[in-house]
This record gives sequence, structure tokens and C-alpha cells, in this order.
Amino acid sequence: MQDQRCGWCGDDPLYVAYHDTDWGVPEWDGRALWEKLILDGFQAGLSWITILRKRESFRTAFAGFRPEIIATWGEPEVQRLLTDPGIVRHRGKIEATITGAQAYLRIDQREGFAPFLWSFVGGSPVQNRRASMAEVPTQTPESVAMSKALKAEGFKFCGPTIVYAFMQATGMVNDHMITCPSHARVAALTASRP
Repeated sequence: MQDQRCGWCGDDPLYVAYHDTDWGVPEWDGRALWEKLILDGFQAGLSWITILRKRESFRTAFAGFRPEIIATWGEPEVQRLLTDPGIVRHRGKIEATITGAQAYLRIDQREGFAPFLWSFVGGSPVQNRRASMAEVPTQTPESVAMSKALKAEGFKFCGPTIVYAFMQATGMVNDHMITCPSHARVAALTASRP
């Protein structure tokens, strides 16, 4: 069982590449964290591979996920996005992205978006040592607290389960299985924190 990739990614080449190079890698850039949080919100009710396949289209449609641009958008941009077949066309999620951009700017100006999010894990990745997917929770006290704080700031589509998936994806928690080669690689990245 040693050196076996986490089973959740299956054998889809796009999913495998995401697992091997992106998922669980600590992200310290506030704008990149915001993009991942928004994409996790779009995933609500869908599979992550659906969002992953559309990620580049999302980036194009949402101006490279630049919050300073998206925060100024209104109904004309919402209408444009509702006709874009390259993204998930859900009015509520599109509008939540605009209000999320406004919330991002407020938080970033006040304390920095990355420090705000990383504070929920004490500023450093939690190094879990899980042997099976059955051990992985769908939410934790930290994801519940982050979800509550994000909602208080004006974010939507950020319940505790979505937030925990976000924390896993951005390396706030290392939930690669201990049998996965990525577990040790991701753990070692904690030492290289900027």
C-alpha cells in the first residue's frame, strides 16, 4: 500500500495532475486563495472535476479573478456571465463572486486576506496523518469557525464542508494519505513558508 496516490483522484489525467501538483500545496497568496475559495463555492452541488475542467474558462470570464475589477461589476456583467457556456451559469454564485470580491478587498485592506484565512490554523499547515479516506472529516472546528467568519464578512457558498475542502486544497491542512507520495512532499513545503 506504500506510495499509492490518494484514491479520490482516480485515473483521470487532469485530476491526477491536479492531485500531484496543486492539491494540498500551501498557498500563501491572498488573491490565489480568493480564487480557490470562489471556485469551491461554484462547486457546491457539483463534482470538483466539473470545476477543474472549466477552471481556465472561469479565469477568462472572471478577469483573471482580480477582485479589484470584479468588485465593480453589476447586472450587465452578471447577464454576460449567465450566457457563458464555459462556466457554471448560476446567478446566485455569480452574484456571490461579486460580493465576495468586495469582501476580499475590505479584509485585504484591513489585515490581509491570506493572514485572515491562515489565522484559523494558527498560521501554519495542519499536518494530518490519515491512513484511509474514512478518517477524513467533512468539516472541522476550524472550518466551522472560518465559515462563520467568512459569512460575517459577506461571503456566500462557504459552509463548513466547502471551507474544509478549500482548506485541504490550499494546504491549510495536509490531508494526503500517509501512503501517498505527496504527503511527505507537501509536509516539507511547510518549512519553506515565505
